[in-house]
Amino acid sequence: MFNKQHYLITVLLLLMLIVSACGNASTNQSTNTAPDATSSDDTNQSATTSPPAEENASTITYQSENGPIEIPANPTRIVALASAPNVISLGGTVVGVDEWTMGNPLFTDKLDGVTVVSEANPESIMDLNPDLIIAGAHMSNLEQLEKIAPTVVYTWGKLDYLEQQIEIGKLLNKEEEAKAWADSFKQRTEAIGKEIKANYGDNVSVSVFEVDAQNNFYVFGNNWARGTEILYQAMGLAMPEKVEQDALGPGYYTLSQEVLPEYAGDFIVLSLGLSPNNEFLNSEVWNNIPAVKNKQIIEIDTRASSYSDPITLDYLTTIFEEGFLGKKK
Repeated sequence: MFNKQHYLITVLLLLMLIVSACGNASTNQSTNTAPDATSSDDTNQSATTSPPAEENASTITYQSENGPIEIPANPTRIVALASAPNVISLGGTVVGVDEWTMGNPLFTDKLDGVTVVSEANPESIMDLNPDLIIAGAHMSNLEQLEKIAPTVVYTWGKLDYLEQQIEIGKLLNKEEEAKAWADSFKQRTEAIGKEIKANYGDNVSVSVFEVDAQNNFYVFGNNWARGTEILYQAMGLAMPEKVEQDALGPGYYTLSQEVLPEYAGDFIVLSLGLSPNNEFLNSEVWNNIPAVKNKQIIEIDTRASSYSDPITLDYLTTIFEEGFLGKKK
């Protein structure tokens, strides 16, 4: 016989079991999910407040020739009033350069959209919103430039051409890349120099002449661009006695056309492109120089040869290798 009281007790017990099971399920779900959420929040907070310095530092301290200066770790808007070609060779992002760099044919395709600026007009530099400015120690308005962005200055000639490239590498956080290029360049040019001497003798000499827009003549020492660093320092070729006497110290020496033969070496590197006529090439003085008679003249473009950065040096090394050895790259 159906016992109504027993039935009600059974139903109540079942309901209690169901409620208890639901409560345990809810408790277990809270226990399983909450720690994960907390762990994720802690991880995010840690990444935000305590980032690894070497990965996320926005600035670094650069030891400039004027003392330590705080600069962007990875500058993205560089105004290069000096050393622009060195910066470009390392892939630096320039937004402003000097007029001479802009007019250099080696950099035309690398300066699309870049503005020509001058230290004489700091406002034009400010308009570019740079995060790093590179200038020469001799330039004016340096104090105004320093108010616009961190400004690093270099004294021309204080470092040699390879040291300068490595120093720009330090500035752009690309020191190892700069060192690798310098090592490779030294090995390549030394080998070419040895081959030139093997062909023409250990004392084979070379002069570097230039004629400007006013038909003034110059001869260069061993550190005045136009490939002089390559020829005399890297390849170890000889400098004529008169060139050493008058041009080695100051870097260059102004000549008259009549005395060109006195400064001419076995080879002549002739920097052309500024003079409107180059009439001297037809003169008796020029054509009686032994190097001219022997067709040992290597012509270079002045506008493409006035720096000593990797792009320029690699370009001129190729020209010199072909000019001395007849090797085309």
